[in-house]
Amino acid sequence: MRATLETLGIVAVVGVVQTALRVVDLAWALALSAPVSVAPWTVVTSVYAHGSLAHLFANAVGLALVGPLVERRTTRLRFHAFVVATGALAGVSQVTLGSLIGPSPAVLGLSGAVFALGGYLLAGNVVSTTLFDRLRLSTRAQFALFGLVAVFLTLATAAPGVALIAHATGAFCGLVAGRARLLDAQ
Repeated sequence: MRATLETLGIVAVVGVVQTALRVVDLAWALALSAPVSVAPWTVVTSVYAHGSLAHLFANAVGLALVGPLVERRTTRLRFHAFVVATGALAGVSQVTLGSLIGPSPAVLGLSGAVFALGGYLLAGNVVSTTLFDRLRLSTRAQFALFGLVAVFLTLATAAPGVALIAHATGAFCGLVAGRARLLDAQ
């Protein structure tokens, strides 16, 4: 669980920094919002920052469930890169697509990356690989299936104030990466 614990450690350190920034009314400096070009560092900081202890706890539990299972298949560097990349992509998708609908609130949290790790496990295991190989679905059909699964997972865990676009994006990215065995150490 080394990379998972390291990720949780980063979240804890960012939480302390966030608390200090709240004291001087700068907590917003870690949150991702549109346009991203105004504060580009938030693409990464927002992955590790959280809106509350309950938010942090929920993401930590999710990471503790799926993180160690992904860790068994990959390297620490790949794990951390995947968390940052999928978390950032999920956050950027949320603020970009969300702003097309209306004012998009700032985004915080690890949940996009947690959904990606879960998606990776779902599509990258032996049973799924065997099933996909036997079904011989086209790439387009697999992408459509992954999109449906991502939407289902997102709706199944939806709650008020949750970044639904980020969750769906993370799940979709994880499913595609799992099918491609992107993280598997060779």
